[in-house]
Amino acid sequence: MTTPPPLLSARELRVTFPGRHGGASARAVDGVDLDIRPGEIVALVGESGCGKTTLARSLLGLVPPTAGRVSFAGRPLEYGSRALKAYRKRAQLVLQDPSGSLNPRHTVYDAVAEGLRIHGYSGDEREAVAEALARAGLRPPERFFLRYPHELSGGQRQRVVIAGALVLEPELLVADEPVASLDASVRGEILALLLRLRTELGLAALVVTHDLGLAWNIADRVAVMYLGRIVETGEVEQVLTAPRHPYTQALLSVLPDAPGAPVVLAGEPPDPSRIPSGCRFRPRCQILAGGEAARAGVADHCRTQDLEVLNGSGEAQVACHWARARAGA
Repeated sequence: MTTPPPLLSARELRVTFPGRHGGASARAVDGVDLDIRPGEIVALVGESGCGKTTLARSLLGLVPPTAGRVSFAGRPLEYGSRALKAYRKRAQLVLQDPSGSLNPRHTVYDAVAEGLRIHGYSGDEREAVAEALARAGLRPPERFFLRYPHELSGGQRQRVVIAGALVLEPELLVADEPVASLDASVRGEILALLLRLRTELGLAALVVTHDLGLAWNIADRVAVMYLGRIVETGEVEQVLTAPRHPYTQALLSVLPDAPGAPVVLAGEPPDPSRIPSGCRFRPRCQILAGGEAARAGVADHCRTQDLEVLNGSGEAQVACHWARARAGA
Protein backbone atom coordinates (compact mmCIF):
# COMPACT_ATOMS: atom_id res chain seq x y z
CA MET A 1 0.00 0.00 0.00
CA THR A 2 1.33 3.42 -0.98
CA THR A 3 2.05 5.74 1.93
CA PRO A 4 0.10 8.99 1.54
CA PRO A 5 2.08 12.23 1.42
CA PRO A 6 2.22 14.12 4.70
CA LEU A 7 -0.53 16.56 5.56
CA LEU A 8 1.86 18.59 7.74
CA SER A 9 5.60 18.56 7.25
CA ALA A 10 8.45 20.39 8.99
CA ARG A 11 12.04 20.39 7.79
CA GLU A 12 15.07 21.68 9.72
CA LEU A 13 12.73 23.79 11.84
CA ARG A 14 14.42 26.10 14.32
CA VAL A 15 13.04 28.60 16.83
CA THR A 16 15.57 30.71 18.71
CA PHE A 17 14.69 33.28 21.37
CA PRO A 18 17.13 36.09 22.20
CA GLY A 19 18.85 35.90 25.56
CA ARG A 20 18.04 38.27 28.37
CA HIS A 21 20.41 41.10 29.21
CA GLY A 22 22.83 40.07 26.47
CA GLY A 23 22.93 36.42 27.52
CA ALA A 24 23.06 33.41 25.22
CA SER A 25 20.05 32.85 22.97
CA ALA A 26 17.74 29.95 23.71
CA ARG A 27 17.49 27.36 20.93
CA ALA A 28 14.03 26.11 21.91
CA VAL A 29 13.60 24.16 18.65
CA ASP A 30 17.00 23.29 17.25
CA GLY A 31 16.50 21.39 14.03
CA VAL A 32 13.34 19.28 13.75
CA ASP A 33 11.95 17.20 10.90
CA LEU A 34 8.43 15.91 11.46
CA ASP A 35 5.65 14.55 9.25
CA ILE A 36 1.99 14.01 10.10
CA ARG A 37 -0.07 12.11 7.56
CA PRO A 38 -3.82 12.47 6.93
CA GLY A 39 -5.81 10.68 9.63
CA GLU A 40 -2.70 9.94 11.71
CA ILE A 41 -2.23 10.68 15.40
CA VAL A 42 1.34 11.52 16.39
CA ALA A 43 2.32 11.95 20.04
CA LEU A 44 5.09 14.46 20.74
CA VAL A 45 6.55 13.44 24.08
CA GLY A 46 9.08 14.98 26.45
CA GLU A 47 9.53 16.54 29.85
CA SER A 48 8.84 20.22 30.55
CA GLY A 49 11.29 22.54 28.85
CA CYS A 50 12.19 20.20 25.99
CA GLY A 51 10.66 22.52 23.36
CA LYS A 52 7.57 20.52 22.44
CA THR A 53 5.03 23.33 23.02
CA THR A 54 7.18 25.82 21.10
CA LEU A 55 7.42 23.30 18.26
CA ALA A 56 3.64 22.79 18.24
CA ARG A 57 2.98 26.52 18.15
CA SER A 58 5.51 27.00 15.38
CA LEU A 59 3.81 24.30 13.31
CA LEU A 60 0.58 26.32 13.64
CA GLY A 61 2.24 29.60 12.68
CA LEU A 62 1.75 31.06 16.15
CA VAL A 63 5.53 31.27 16.64
CA PRO A 64 7.39 32.10 13.42
CA PRO A 65 10.41 29.86 12.90
CA THR A 66 13.90 31.32 12.92
CA ALA A 67 14.88 28.91 10.15
CA GLY A 68 13.51 25.91 8.29
CA ARG A 69 10.10 25.47 6.75
CA VAL A 70 6.61 24.16 7.45
CA SER A 71 4.37 22.80 4.69
CA PHE A 72 0.68 21.94 4.83
CA ALA A 73 -0.97 19.82 2.14
CA GLY A 74 2.17 20.21 0.05
CA ARG A 75 2.30 24.02 0.18
CA PRO A 76 4.77 26.08 2.22
CA LEU A 77 3.22 27.89 5.15
CA GLU A 78 3.08 31.66 4.59
CA TYR A 79 3.15 34.07 7.51
CA GLY A 80 1.05 36.96 6.22
CA SER A 81 -2.10 37.62 8.23
CA ARG A 82 -4.46 36.52 5.45
CA ALA A 83 -2.56 33.29 4.76
CA LEU A 84 -2.36 32.42 8.46
CA LYS A 85 -6.06 33.06 8.92
CA ALA A 86 -6.87 30.61 6.12
CA TYR A 87 -4.39 28.06 7.51
CA ARG A 88 -5.78 28.21 11.04
CA LYS A 89 -9.18 27.24 9.71
CA ARG A 90 -7.63 23.96 8.54
CA ALA A 91 -5.33 23.41 11.54
CA GLN A 92 -6.78 24.06 14.99
CA LEU A 93 -5.20 24.28 18.45
CA VAL A 94 -6.72 22.63 21.55
CA LEU A 95 -5.10 23.95 24.72
CA GLN A 96 -4.38 22.20 28.01
CA ASP A 97 -6.53 24.30 30.34
CA PRO A 98 -10.12 24.64 29.13
CA SER A 99 -10.86 27.21 31.82
CA GLY A 100 -8.18 29.49 30.40
CA SER A 101 -9.34 28.85 26.83
CA LEU A 102 -12.93 29.94 27.41
CA ASN A 103 -14.10 33.48 28.11
CA PRO A 104 -16.11 33.28 31.34
CA ARG A 105 -18.47 35.98 30.01
CA HIS A 106 -19.34 34.03 26.87
CA THR A 107 -21.96 31.33 26.67
CA VAL A 108 -21.09 27.95 25.22
CA TYR A 109 -22.89 28.95 22.03
CA ASP A 110 -20.82 32.11 21.61
CA ALA A 111 -17.59 30.29 22.45
CA VAL A 112 -18.16 27.73 19.69
CA ALA A 113 -19.53 30.26 17.21
CA GLU A 114 -16.54 32.60 17.62
CA GLY A 115 -14.47 30.88 14.95
CA LEU A 116 -17.36 30.94 12.47
CA ARG A 117 -17.75 34.68 12.98
CA ILE A 118 -14.03 35.36 12.61
CA HIS A 119 -13.98 33.49 9.31
CA GLY A 120 -17.21 35.01 7.97
CA TYR A 121 -19.22 31.80 7.87
CA SER A 122 -22.22 32.21 5.58
CA GLY A 123 -24.19 29.07 6.47
CA ASP A 124 -26.60 28.32 9.30
CA GLU A 125 -24.59 29.25 12.38
CA ARG A 126 -26.95 27.62 14.87
CA GLU A 127 -26.89 24.34 12.96
CA ALA A 128 -23.08 24.38 12.70
CA VAL A 129 -22.66 25.06 16.43
CA ALA A 130 -25.13 22.31 17.34
CA GLU A 131 -23.37 19.81 15.08
CA ALA A 132 -19.95 20.64 16.54
CA LEU A 133 -21.20 20.27 20.13
CA ALA A 134 -22.85 16.96 19.28
CA ARG A 135 -19.64 15.67 17.68
CA ALA A 136 -17.77 16.66 20.82
CA GLY A 137 -20.18 14.56 22.89
CA LEU A 138 -22.38 17.33 24.34
CA ARG A 139 -25.89 16.08 23.61
CA PRO A 140 -28.46 17.37 23.16
CA PRO A 141 -26.41 20.38 22.10
CA GLU A 142 -29.21 22.89 22.62
CA ARG A 143 -29.11 22.15 26.34
CA PHE A 144 -25.62 23.69 26.49
CA PHE A 145 -26.17 26.77 24.31
CA LEU A 146 -26.87 29.26 27.11
CA ARG A 147 -24.64 27.78 29.79
CA TYR A 148 -21.45 29.47 30.96
CA PRO A 149 -18.06 27.80 31.54
CA HIS A 150 -18.38 27.92 35.35
CA GLU A 151 -21.57 25.85 35.07
CA LEU A 152 -19.74 22.97 33.38
CA SER A 153 -17.47 20.20 34.60
CA GLY A 154 -13.82 20.14 33.52
CA GLY A 155 -14.54 17.42 30.98
CA GLN A 156 -17.48 19.36 29.55
CA ARG A 157 -15.36 22.51 29.23
CA GLN A 158 -12.72 20.55 27.32
CA ARG A 159 -15.44 19.23 25.02
CA VAL A 160 -16.57 22.81 24.37
CA VAL A 161 -12.99 23.75 23.43
CA ILE A 162 -12.86 20.76 21.07
CA ALA A 163 -16.24 21.74 19.60
CA GLY A 164 -14.87 25.25 18.96
CA ALA A 165 -12.10 23.64 16.92
CA LEU A 166 -14.39 21.21 15.11
CA VAL A 167 -16.89 23.86 14.02
CA LEU A 168 -14.44 25.05 11.35
CA GLU A 169 -14.10 21.49 9.97
CA PRO A 170 -10.29 21.35 10.24
CA GLU A 171 -8.07 18.62 8.86
CA LEU A 172 -5.60 18.74 11.77
CA LEU A 173 -5.87 19.20 15.52
CA VAL A 174 -2.85 20.17 17.61
CA ALA A 175 -3.73 19.23 21.18
CA ASP A 176 -1.32 20.54 23.83
CA GLU A 177 -1.62 18.35 26.96
CA PRO A 178 -5.36 17.91 26.24
CA VAL A 179 -6.14 15.88 29.38
CA ALA A 180 -3.46 17.05 31.83
CA SER A 181 -5.87 19.21 33.84
CA LEU A 182 -8.65 16.62 33.99
CA ASP A 183 -9.52 13.99 36.56
CA ALA A 184 -8.37 10.47 35.73
CA SER A 185 -11.97 9.33 35.25
CA VAL A 186 -12.50 11.92 32.52
CA ARG A 187 -9.21 11.54 30.67
CA GLY A 188 -10.22 8.27 29.05
CA GLU A 189 -13.42 9.85 27.75
CA ILE A 190 -11.56 12.72 26.05
CA LEU A 191 -8.98 10.36 24.54
CA ALA A 192 -11.78 8.13 23.26
CA LEU A 193 -13.40 11.23 21.75
CA LEU A 194 -10.22 12.12 19.87
CA LEU A 195 -9.96 8.58 18.52
CA ARG A 196 -13.61 8.66 17.44
CA LEU A 197 -13.12 11.98 15.66
CA ARG A 198 -10.18 10.52 13.77
CA THR A 199 -12.36 7.60 12.64
CA GLU A 200 -15.47 9.62 11.80
CA LEU A 201 -13.90 12.74 10.31
CA GLY A 202 -10.49 11.55 9.15
CA LEU A 203 -8.83 14.11 11.42
CA ALA A 204 -5.09 14.05 11.89
CA ALA A 205 -3.72 15.11 15.27
CA LEU A 206 -0.50 16.08 16.97
CA VAL A 207 -0.88 15.36 20.68
CA VAL A 208 1.70 17.11 22.85
CA THR A 209 2.24 15.34 26.16
CA HIS A 210 4.76 14.46 28.86
CA ASP A 211 2.90 11.18 29.43
CA LEU A 212 4.10 8.15 27.49
CA GLY A 213 1.13 6.20 28.84
CA LEU A 214 -1.18 8.60 27.03
CA ALA A 215 0.86 8.16 23.85
CA TRP A 216 0.41 4.39 24.10
CA ASN A 217 -3.37 4.76 24.35
CA ILE A 218 -3.94 7.15 21.48
CA ALA A 219 -1.04 7.49 19.05
CA ASP A 220 -0.06 5.75 15.83
CA ARG A 221 3.46 7.15 16.04
CA VAL A 222 5.50 8.79 18.76
CA ALA A 223 8.28 11.37 18.58
CA VAL A 224 10.38 11.80 21.72
CA MET A 225 11.86 15.29 22.12
CA TYR A 226 14.82 16.42 24.20
CA LEU A 227 16.44 19.85 24.31
CA GLY A 228 15.01 21.08 21.03
CA ARG A 229 15.38 17.93 18.95
CA ILE A 230 13.55 14.70 18.33
CA VAL A 231 15.80 11.94 19.64
CA GLU A 232 13.67 8.88 18.89
CA THR A 233 10.68 8.29 16.64
CA GLY A 234 8.70 5.43 15.18
CA GLU A 235 5.50 3.44 15.46
CA VAL A 236 4.18 3.61 18.99
CA GLU A 237 4.61 -0.14 19.58
CA GLN A 238 8.23 0.00 18.38
CA VAL A 239 9.24 2.93 20.55
CA LEU A 240 7.35 2.07 23.72
CA THR A 241 7.96 -1.68 23.84
CA ALA A 242 11.61 -1.59 22.73
CA PRO A 243 12.94 1.93 23.40
CA ARG A 244 16.47 2.50 22.14
CA HIS A 245 17.33 5.97 23.39
CA PRO A 246 18.36 6.20 27.07
CA TYR A 247 16.05 9.20 27.50
CA THR A 248 13.04 7.24 26.23
CA GLN A 249 14.01 4.38 28.52
CA ALA A 250 14.13 6.76 31.48
CA LEU A 251 10.72 8.25 30.67
CA LEU A 252 9.19 4.78 30.41
CA SER A 253 10.80 3.57 33.62
CA VAL A 254 8.67 5.86 35.80
CA LEU A 255 5.32 4.59 34.49
CA PRO A 256 3.29 2.75 37.15
CA ASP A 257 3.52 -0.70 35.52
CA ALA A 258 7.13 -0.41 34.34
CA PRO A 259 9.41 -3.32 35.31
CA GLY A 260 12.48 -2.63 37.39
CA ALA A 261 13.50 0.47 39.28
CA PRO A 262 12.79 3.95 37.89
CA VAL A 263 15.73 5.67 36.21
CA VAL A 264 16.58 8.89 38.02
CA LEU A 265 18.20 11.27 35.57
CA ALA A 266 21.26 13.11 36.87
CA GLY A 267 21.95 16.81 36.50
CA GLU A 268 19.68 19.73 35.82
CA PRO A 269 16.68 19.83 33.44
CA PRO A 270 17.61 20.90 29.91
CA ASP A 271 18.55 24.54 29.29
CA PRO A 272 18.07 25.60 25.63
CA SER A 273 20.63 28.38 26.06
CA ARG A 274 23.34 25.90 27.13
CA ILE A 275 23.31 23.00 24.69
CA PRO A 276 26.31 20.74 25.40
CA SER A 277 28.82 19.48 22.89
CA GLY A 278 28.32 16.05 21.40
CA CYS A 279 25.08 14.34 22.33
CA ARG A 280 22.78 16.87 23.99
CA PHE A 281 21.54 14.24 26.46
CA ARG A 282 25.12 13.45 27.53
CA PRO A 283 25.20 15.33 30.89
CA ARG A 284 22.23 13.32 32.19
CA CYS A 285 22.72 10.01 30.40
CA GLN A 286 22.59 6.94 32.62
CA ILE A 287 24.29 4.86 29.91
CA LEU A 288 27.32 7.15 29.69
CA ALA A 289 27.50 7.52 33.48
CA GLY A 290 27.30 3.76 34.00
CA GLY A 291 30.16 2.95 31.61
CA GLU A 292 28.06 1.14 29.00
CA ALA A 293 28.89 3.72 26.33
CA ALA A 294 32.60 3.25 27.06
CA ARG A 295 32.27 -0.53 26.76
CA ALA A 296 30.56 -0.02 23.40
CA GLY A 297 33.45 2.17 22.29
CA VAL A 298 31.39 5.34 21.77
CA ALA A 299 31.96 7.39 24.94
CA ASP A 300 34.20 9.86 23.10
CA HIS A 301 31.60 10.19 20.35
CA CYS A 302 28.95 10.93 22.97
CA ARG A 303 31.09 13.78 24.33
CA THR A 304 32.24 15.33 21.05
CA GLN A 305 30.12 14.32 18.04
CA ASP A 306 26.72 15.92 17.45
CA LEU A 307 23.95 13.76 16.01
CA GLU A 308 22.12 14.65 12.83
CA VAL A 309 18.45 15.66 12.68
CA LEU A 310 16.21 12.62 12.25
CA ASN A 311 14.58 12.80 8.85
CA GLY A 312 10.89 12.85 9.85
CA SER A 313 9.87 10.07 7.46
CA GLY A 314 8.02 8.07 10.09
CA GLU A 315 10.49 5.19 10.10
CA ALA A 316 11.90 3.97 13.42
CA GLN A 317 14.96 6.17 14.09
CA VAL A 318 17.14 7.07 17.04
CA ALA A 319 19.72 9.81 17.62
CA CYS A 320 22.08 8.01 20.00
CA HIS A 321 25.68 6.82 19.45
CA TRP A 322 25.28 3.96 21.96
CA ALA A 323 22.01 2.70 20.47
CA ARG A 324 23.46 2.72 16.98
CA ALA A 325 26.59 0.88 18.14
CA ARG A 326 24.39 -1.81 19.72
CA ALA A 327 22.32 -2.15 16.55
CA GLY A 328 25.47 -2.59 14.46
CA ALA A 329 27.07 -5.12 16.83
